[in-house]
Amino acid sequence: MKKQKAVRDVTGGPVSERIRRRLQRQGRRFHANDNISDVIEPGELDELVEEVSGRMQAVLESLVIDTRSDHNTQETAQRVARMYVREIFRGRYLPAPTVTEFPNAERLNELMIVGPITVRSACSHHLCPIIGRLWIGLMPNEHSNLIGLSKYVRLTDWIMTRPQIQEEAITQAAELLMAKVNPDGLAIVMEADHFCMHWRGVKDADAKMTNSVMRGSFLKDHTLRREFLSLIKLGSGG
Repeated sequence: MKKQKAVRDVTGGPVSERIRRRLQRQGRRFHANDNISDVIEPGELDELVEEVSGRMQAVLESLVIDTRSDHNTQETAQRVARMYVREIFRGRYLPAPTVTEFPNAERLNELMIVGPITVRSACSHHLCPIIGRLWIGLMPNEHSNLIGLSKYVRLTDWIMTRPQIQEEAITQAAELLMAKVNPDGLAIVMEADHFCMHWRGVKDADAKMTNSVMRGSFLKDHTLRREFLSLIKLGSGG
């Protein structure tokens, strides 16, 4: 579906309110794992960093942390704001990386596997890190688009750098790659540590979560699916 072009908001208020009004005018949702880059105007990410910094300073004060005399926390609010907007949540605020697509001139139709790709995300429940590995399996056809190996990493990173849950993250990655590559089949498996379990709550340092998405021929062909799962050797470090 074609995205609506952002309407310039000339009214005042915090930058977050201006961005939110544009989304609401378009009837768009803005969940934690949605990309909203198309409604952000030049210079507004810098404004957003400043706004988040001010609000983070208020959080530190509510936690009764003296940021005036504690040299370790004097610039914590600014550092955290830059980290959220420019690094760990940048997949919300920046457009998808440019990916050059090439026709499948040689009509390749054999199993391709990319991985393990190191992935870093954050749980939208507690904003704790999710760190793990991801494998991508593809069955191209003569009409498929071929993209460079590094682009799988860049596209995956763009999806993962948002607050979310693992199940939805790999579904979004699958939808993006199906649209970009147009293969006969696609498989994604992700294995990750969730620090909302390691760091808090049950504090189980060994528990991991593994889930998968299968599309097209990987869903229909049990032999192909077994070949993919066998080749990635999940849990062996391969």
